[in-house]
Amino acid sequence: MAALKPIAKIAGQLPVSGIRRFFDIAASMQDVISLGVGEPDFVTPWQIREAAIYSLERGQTSYTSNWGLIELRREIGAYLQKRYKVAYRPEDQILITVGVSEGLDIALRTILDPGDEVLVPEPCYVSYKPCVSLAGGVPVAVETNAVDNFAIDVDRLRAQLTSRTKAILIGYPSNPTGVTMPRSVLQDVVRFAEENGLYILSDEIYDRLIYDGEHTCVPSLAGAYERTILFNGFSKAYAMTGWRIGYVCGPAEIMATMMKIHSYTMLCAPITGQKAALEAIKSAEPHVLDMVSQYGQRRKVMVDGFNSIGLHCHMPQGAFYAFPSVAATGLSAEDFAERLLFEQHVAVVPGTAFGAGGAGHIRCSYATSVEKIELALTRIKSFVEQLPKPTT
Repeated sequence: MAALKPIAKIAGQLPVSGIRRFFDIAASMQDVISLGVGEPDFVTPWQIREAAIYSLERGQTSYTSNWGLIELRREIGAYLQKRYKVAYRPEDQILITVGVSEGLDIALRTILDPGDEVLVPEPCYVSYKPCVSLAGGVPVAVETNAVDNFAIDVDRLRAQLTSRTKAILIGYPSNPTGVTMPRSVLQDVVRFAEENGLYILSDEIYDRLIYDGEHTCVPSLAGAYERTILFNGFSKAYAMTGWRIGYVCGPAEIMATMMKIHSYTMLCAPITGQKAALEAIKSAEPHVLDMVSQYGQRRKVMVDGFNSIGLHCHMPQGAFYAFPSVAATGLSAEDFAERLLFEQHVAVVPGTAFGAGGAGHIRCSYATSVEKIELALTRIKSFVEQLPKPTT
């Protein structure tokens, strides 16, 4: 009998998520405080759950249109128009997906030919580069750093530009750094894309989790609309991670091709989740504002705590992550995170899991209670105090 042929090289060469390793270790231990999970600790608001239950009681268990429920797409279109003055037709410019993850996957498969390059400012969400690779593209890291508050430097984008560059992939507010990008910087990125005929893929899943200033919706910028694919969803703002409802908006010709891939591979997002999302966007705004207020309080507790310990931490403007530096300890981010987990039972994620610029930092989520944050900080302080002082 002949040996089984090998699996696809591109799949076999994918790195294991740097986040998952620490989750798996933490799950096997007792008394662990996890600051690693990028998930709201709130339960989905009751009226959203009730809408889903009611839809099941009415026997609404069928497929929907490949595009998604038209009433949900209309509400999303009205939301984007009212909040950001960006107009998308519900009929052919808004596609309901199984989370932002599916939307990003099919968008990349829509625009990339084998070997096309995508510029990816880092640190960034761990899935961005693997998704580019799985679509046949080549991810090209463009480093940002703490000195500049992780701002995109257009000159660095330009330095990585080649004849194969096809797109720029960004996500703000940022996972993992919590930074938002100034409107002026994003406008510079759009001009750079215009000059070079590039697509912009903008993941704005944390758009409602803003504490300082206002969110800039990328397609609202001059010159951006016709080249931008916008991703968003219900996971973060409405505490609906497990419902897996996202949406993608963009130029009609791009969306038509994305819908074909979606129809062959996913068919449609679950109707129950879509019914829940419809209720969320119609009635759950007070809950969103309450959650954002609570995140804001937790943010201050965490950032003040890290700075008091001597681990410099900038104040994140959005999302629910702090990104403190551990350089002062003399440990690498990986060693710090591993030792902290085993010695003090606090789970964090080393910044290197998120690519270039993450070295010397750890990602900590404040999507957990103030009590747990304070206890975690007490343990981290004890851990740091027991370390030998680095020699200069």
